[in-house]
Amino acid sequence: MNNTNQHSAYIDILHEELMPAMGCTEPIAIAYAAAMAKKVLDEMPERIVIEASDNIIKNVKSVVVPNTGNLKGIEAAAVAGIIAGDADKVLEVISVVNDDERASIKEYLSSKDISVKASQSGLIFDITIHAYCGDSSVTVQISHFHTNITRIVKNNEVLRMNSDCDEVNMSTKTDRSLMTVHGIIDFAESVDLAKVKEALQQQIDFNYTIATEGIKNSWGANVGSVLLNTWGNDIKNRARAFAAAGSDARMSGCELPVMIVSGSGNQGLTASVPVIEYAKELKVDDDKLYRALLISNLVTIHQKTGIGRLSAYCGAISAGVGAGAGIAWLNGGGYKEIAHTIVNALAIVSGIVCDGAKPSCAGKIASAVEAGILGYEMYKNGQQFYGGDGIVVKGVENTIKNIGRLGKIGMRETDQEIIKMMLEN
Repeated sequence: MNNTNQHSAYIDILHEELMPAMGCTEPIAIAYAAAMAKKVLDEMPERIVIEASDNIIKNVKSVVVPNTGNLKGIEAAAVAGIIAGDADKVLEVISVVNDDERASIKEYLSSKDISVKASQSGLIFDITIHAYCGDSSVTVQISHFHTNITRIVKNNEVLRMNSDCDEVNMSTKTDRSLMTVHGIIDFAESVDLAKVKEALQQQIDFNYTIATEGIKNSWGANVGSVLLNTWGNDIKNRARAFAAAGSDARMSGCELPVMIVSGSGNQGLTASVPVIEYAKELKVDDDKLYRALLISNLVTIHQKTGIGRLSAYCGAISAGVGAGAGIAWLNGGGYKEIAHTIVNALAIVSGIVCDGAKPSCAGKIASAVEAGILGYEMYKNGQQFYGGDGIVVKGVENTIKNIGRLGKIGMRETDQEIIKMMLEN
């Protein structure tokens, strides 16, 4: 692939991955499917059946659905989409909800027939909403990633069907296999910023705003405030504190949007906020910040490609490593510094589990960002982990490949045990 085509592919990947969302993306995907079902049905459903894969159940169980008055769970997410959702807004589907609608959501939950079933599709990411009113019915299915509507059926008539979809072919439009750390750095340093500036500026504006809200006010476990109160205002501490604070706010129902990365608002926050904080400390211009964010976002996406959208492997780790790469570049690092930062950080924190979306995500984000920064500082001080040290192998691409194998295959049984534990509570 020539340089022009490669740059075009990286631009497409960024625009596919960076998008605005309000709230944790799994319950929002449920709300999106439900809003679409209501739109197609064209009347208020009397009964709803929700089918969800285990990983969806895991990521929706403990998180507050925004704009619902602190309601949690699959049923609340679906009903919010039915009552107040605007399907045309996609992952901002319930960004505008008034008091009457909030009251109607609670009334619907208490008075209507709503049931949740485990999906039998065998897919890791699968949501199906069945909505019924009298003799009319609509089915809407989202599979593989948060905005991918694969099936719409109304009164037994198929309106949309992607029967050959799979995670590799349908979860993204652009081939991720071309991605390399070397290629990412080349792209970030040479791309015409006008082609990516709008999305990156929106990421800066949205993600830093919710991070600041998380620091200023009480949200979740207040991990960011604890970090600042305990270890002070040093840049390394601020970087992880503000990222954690943004997560605490969104996990607890804060009604501010974020720009997601790899289908996750937490990953979007982790990949961006520490880099923004370092850029402020170093007093760099906007263009340098944009290029550092390109490195952070794309290194995050590169790692997640092998792991998949949902896994027992905590996605914030990938984003913390990405942030470390962006911070290394901001400090003058090139390919060698960035590659070693990635390998060092992965050696430290790979294996932290994902047990659903909830306040403890903020603590994991803090650890991931710390590892990203430590990975860079180790290399600056002449220290590194070597091939043969555990899952680290020689070469950054080989280590990233091992991480994909660990997250997708090695932690499959771990994922099932985590889900069993969560459903027992």
